[in-house]
Amino acid sequence: MSGHILILVENLSVPFDRRVWQESRALVAAGYRVTVICPMGAKADREPEVTLEGVRILRYPLRAATGGPAGYLREYSLALWHTLRLALRVRREGPVHVVQACNPPDLLFLVALVLRVGGTRFVFDHHDLVPELFLSRFTGGKGALYRASKLLERLTFACADAVISTNESYRRAAIDRGGMAPDRVRVVRSAPDLSRFVPRPPDPALKRGKRYLGAYLGVMGPQDGVDYALRAVAYLRDTLGRDDTHFVFMGGGDAFEDLVALSKELGVADIVEFTGRVPDEFVQTCLSTADVCLSPDPKNPLNDVSTMNKVVEYMAMSRPLVSFDLIEARVSAGAAAVYVPDNDEAGFAAAIGALLDDPDRRARMGALGRERVERELSWDTSRENLVDFYAGVFRTSVPPIRG
Repeated sequence: MSGHILILVENLSVPFDRRVWQESRALVAAGYRVTVICPMGAKADREPEVTLEGVRILRYPLRAATGGPAGYLREYSLALWHTLRLALRVRREGPVHVVQACNPPDLLFLVALVLRVGGTRFVFDHHDLVPELFLSRFTGGKGALYRASKLLERLTFACADAVISTNESYRRAAIDRGGMAPDRVRVVRSAPDLSRFVPRPPDPALKRGKRYLGAYLGVMGPQDGVDYALRAVAYLRDTLGRDDTHFVFMGGGDAFEDLVALSKELGVADIVEFTGRVPDEFVQTCLSTADVCLSPDPKNPLNDVSTMNKVVEYMAMSRPLVSFDLIEARVSAGAAAVYVPDNDEAGFAAAIGALLDDPDRRARMGALGRERVERELSWDTSRENLVDFYAGVFRTSVPPIRG
């Protein structure tokens, strides 16, 4: 196997972006040469250029958007410039057979078009439904920004030689909205590597003297619902009268500082702990200790059809979880989760309390989740799908490139 794959990602650094990092390592193991262009992280992933486990990573400085849509315009414009600059540098050094662009934003097809002049093919790795993202994050409904996002999505699909979808809902969008032929769209789910999600002895000290531990693992952005979880925690203690549970929130994101402030405003800072980004060993120990896990992404046009990494990661650690009632959450978790309708924070708190009071149910749910991950939702399955997909791309659509 041979060929050079250039992966473009804008919204997270690599290897912090777990999906992109898993894809990159899988492709290197399959014999491809892989280069990644991405932004620098805020505290980690700061080197402008590094090679890790055979993956060459080129990073550029980028400040996350603030100030609404205008901030995103500034962020995306700068990211596009740096990505194009570095992509042309990579192309001058030698052939690029395939460029894989990971959204958001749906602007990276422009870089792919420039490289296509030299014969490079374009694979679209569809991480987010950007029109639904705009509907979910900004007021104003289906205005100019929404219409622009729909246009950019159509252009991205029109330019793509093939598409990687994260779930069946996204695959259906590529076929129905994007006009892609079904045989050119492959589902490669974001999935946990079971070598990273292994049980450890519980650490009672993480409970900070409480009887139970609740855990959250994931990004903390405006759309991730951690504010819903915090209000549910406040309701659990102040209205339902439960003061027997400590909560650990692992991860970082644009809303991190606001969420820390909200925990103080709600009066739950003494039972809520924000760790920021933590090593795998801490994640394993914390989830092995947790009695219940939280997936508070609210129901909206984007979340309803998106697969949440945290859901499958909790399942991989045999943990039961509480989730709002989302289409793809049910597809992933099945009976391993309790589902709360209508973004009901009081209902979310009640569901946490009910699980804490039923250890047998927690154990059954955890076992069901782990078995489902082992059977069909682990990275082993996704890796096979990815490598098979790229074998088809190189076999049918990538011509020889000189230079």
